[in-house]
Amino acid sequence: MNIHPVKIGALETPNNIFLAPLAGYTNAVFRRICRETGAGLTFTEMVSAKGLCYDNEKTKDLLFTEPEYAGIRACQLFGSDPEIMLRAAQSEELAAFELIDINMGCPMPKIYNNGEGSALMANPELAAKIIAACKKSGKAVSVKFRIGLEKGKICAAEFAKVCEGSGADMLTVHGRTRDKIYAGEVDFAAIEKAKSAVKIPVIANGGVFSKTDAETLLNETGADGVAVARGAMYAPWIFAEICGNPIPDKKQLILKQIDDTNYYFGERFACVFMRKMCAFYVKGQPNSAALRERLFKCATVNELKGIVNTLSF
Repeated sequence: MNIHPVKIGALETPNNIFLAPLAGYTNAVFRRICRETGAGLTFTEMVSAKGLCYDNEKTKDLLFTEPEYAGIRACQLFGSDPEIMLRAAQSEELAAFELIDINMGCPMPKIYNNGEGSALMANPELAAKIIAACKKSGKAVSVKFRIGLEKGKICAAEFAKVCEGSGADMLTVHGRTRDKIYAGEVDFAAIEKAKSAVKIPVIANGGVFSKTDAETLLNETGADGVAVARGAMYAPWIFAEICGNPIPDKKQLILKQIDDTNYYFGERFACVFMRKMCAFYVKGQPNSAALRERLFKCATVNELKGIVNTLSF
């Protein structure tokens, strides 16, 4: 496994195995857990530039980062108005963040139909203006996008050139088209073409659920690194496995995640969020369907911890 630092403008990551931004999942506690197990870079959940500019409290909450977090602070922004994107990048709320990742890959209808996320791949001129605007913030800028909108219309290499030409410092390419959402095979060749088209770092994304998957993605695409998405939701210790770090005590890691989520976000959020996370973590356990049913009936953090304490990982 070729583990090495990645230069992103003036920034440098400790390694090239990243946690991809995941809407609804990559909160402060989860990001820190993934960094501690080995992730070289983590991102906030997808944050609305408009929400920041219009002082939306729920949007601001997505930016919370533990005071002791020692890694590069990276925020993923989405939006389609260059001026609003710049205002968000320059906002007080993002003052502590060193890297702005622009979402140009989200496939969900709510985002796409609003001209944001992957819809920007159909409007490279606007995409270029957004990237150039965010660069005016003085922060490093990366862009996450897909290989195209649909089969037969693969444009990853061309879009990568647009991003680089507009000032992007790094690219993350998800190896599926927008219409596939998260299903189907990852197109290694399309990612490789994007990598070959530019000189800035290109991170490959899609289908990484094990160290073998990460090695295959790197080898087949020639990318500078990999971004792990859903694989981390099932096993945040995947970063230790990929990077060759000691595997943590999985039960203790989960129990600490429950406690820390409760501490920072309160019991109501912690119970709902950690029921969801634990449902991922118990995949492969004996009687996992019955376990998930029990988990989703938990009304308190202590009930959740009681179930976790009965498990062997």
